[in-house]
Amino acid sequence: MRDANSFYITTPIYYVNDVPHIGHAYTTVAADVLARYWRLRGRDVFFLTGLDEHGQKVQQAAAKSGIDPQAHCDKLAPQFQDLWKRLNISNDAFIRTTDAPHKSVVQRYLQELYDKQLIYQDSYTGWYCTFDERFWTEKDVADGLCPDCKRPVEKLSEHNYFFKMGQYQDRLIDHIKQHPTFIRPESRRNEVLGFLQTQKLGDLSISRPKSRLSWGIELPFDRDYVTYVWFDALVNYVSALEYLPKNPALDQFWPASVHLVGKDILTTHAVYWSTMLMALNLPLPETIFAHGWWTVDGEKMSKSRGNVVDPNKMVDAFGADAFRYFLLREVPFGQDGDFSQSAMVASINSDLANGVGNLLSRTLTMIERFAGGAIPTAGSPAIPEIETRIAAAAATLPATVEHGFGALAFRDNLQAIWELVGLCDEYIDKAAPWQLAKNPEHLPRLNTVLNTTTKALRLLSVLLYPYMPHTAQQLVKQLGLSLDLSRPLPPSAYDWETPLPGVRICKGPGLFPRIETKPQGAKPVSDTPAPPQPTPAAPATTSIPPSPTPTASSPTPQAPAPAQITIDEFLKIQLKTAKVLSAERVPKSDKLLKLQVSLGTEQRQIVAGIGKKYEPETLVGKTIVIVANLKPAKLMGIESQGMVLAAGDTEVRGLATILEDVEPGTKVK
Repeated sequence: MRDANSFYITTPIYYVNDVPHIGHAYTTVAADVLARYWRLRGRDVFFLTGLDEHGQKVQQAAAKSGIDPQAHCDKLAPQFQDLWKRLNISNDAFIRTTDAPHKSVVQRYLQELYDKQLIYQDSYTGWYCTFDERFWTEKDVADGLCPDCKRPVEKLSEHNYFFKMGQYQDRLIDHIKQHPTFIRPESRRNEVLGFLQTQKLGDLSISRPKSRLSWGIELPFDRDYVTYVWFDALVNYVSALEYLPKNPALDQFWPASVHLVGKDILTTHAVYWSTMLMALNLPLPETIFAHGWWTVDGEKMSKSRGNVVDPNKMVDAFGADAFRYFLLREVPFGQDGDFSQSAMVASINSDLANGVGNLLSRTLTMIERFAGGAIPTAGSPAIPEIETRIAAAAATLPATVEHGFGALAFRDNLQAIWELVGLCDEYIDKAAPWQLAKNPEHLPRLNTVLNTTTKALRLLSVLLYPYMPHTAQQLVKQLGLSLDLSRPLPPSAYDWETPLPGVRICKGPGLFPRIETKPQGAKPVSDTPAPPQPTPAAPATTSIPPSPTPTASSPTPQAPAPAQITIDEFLKIQLKTAKVLSAERVPKSDKLLKLQVSLGTEQRQIVAGIGKKYEPETLVGKTIVIVANLKPAKLMGIESQGMVLAAGDTEVRGLATILEDVEPGTKVK
């Protein structure tokens, strides 16, 4: 049995002929996050991924290219290996089913089952799909098409070898019932149980004649046959432990802690693999977790539609950490998800650029300005109520995250972590350290604010490392800390009260530059009023009397009444609420501020002439009112896509804000 401190995590081995896509990246990133987390917690982790390189499609593709199948595999394997490096995947081993030691283990297990009379030869007739390398029964096939890939099938009759899988049906049902976490999530467990309890489990064809397929592992008891892909591929989980670690590690790591698979191959793992292990007298894995599929903009991903998401392009455009974050933040792990680039950009801007990135930038900037570049010792409370909430959230967060990793609740973990980010943003806004810095008597309160947000960022660096390793390392570096996130951390690393005072920061570039997008929906607007329109000339027949000259007895002339507009004209003006995400001064201007605001479904940049009245930091988090359908304009070379409403004649005296909690983008009537 596996050592209690060991943790063995696997991905499926991916088919070498595939082009790496979002599904491959999703499973592998999830496995990497688990591996990184448990390494930090001091467990002995072995993380395996790799490639399935045998089968008819490989043989046919190699023949079409005029090369040997092994050369074909060697040519394609780097497309996965290179992608895992780009995504910062920390796998301990990469298995290929063409490895000689793997083939030897497969043959040894086949011979063992044959000697136990658990493998027999029989004839079989069925509908065969070359693409899926799978036989289908008469009831499965409709209109001569494979029920899975919808390609034409052909009827084949041949002798093959079969594994007596059916005799393990009742034993497998009992195991699933007795081990609630064996198949997860619960919905997938119910699917497998339902399948096993409502129909008879047949035996499994495990061979193909060499006359039809020569590219495979030869059966040790019949040289005219090779083993079928599933017996070859599934054995990788145990064969890898015999030859890929420095020393054989089957006793140390088996059974696997978690097999991560897509829901389309759950049956092969939960049924085929489980019964094979039972026949070999090997323990079953602790958990088989089947996650959902990704669609793209609401459509099924396919080469024919041209909508396959290339992870390499995502890394090129947004960076590995942002892509990793989005994959695990967008949907609960286990459910289906929909990928859209616009959703990813919105997530990066709101959660990363304006979230943790902005929190780090604000904190370090204030430490530079107000504390000489060194993290100060906390003084007297600034806002006790929020400080208590931050301390309570930070104290319970490590335990919450550990429970989340046990449940593979990646999204829940990230939501909990971002609650701390939000609390810190609220704290800075309400404590207004830039105001505290103006009065020496408030220095103890100012120091408390800076110390508190820095402690939060230190804890965030530890908790974010499994998800975004590069980002976490940047947090550590810019905070001036000496944490080594590549090694197990002591329990004190998760302690809120870990002391920091005196540490000198090392401020660097922003973690996540905001991604500028072309506005959609409402037209982009500017903060510059539309130029005055010329008054139409009066008709020639109209006589306009001159204005009377004021005399001592005549009344003082009044300012002309503003031109009246109709309700229809007024309704053309779109007023909407907007939440200020970030604010900064426009260089060489004491009046202009550049705001990034959220309208719920989109984000915009607005240049507003309110800089004499407001410090940028005081605006972040406020809900303001903007005019949302003016044409864009440039102020000092910066495009402005909205007009902020403020009160005042020649000088701004107040900003139009919303007191209640109103969703950004709400219409103002």
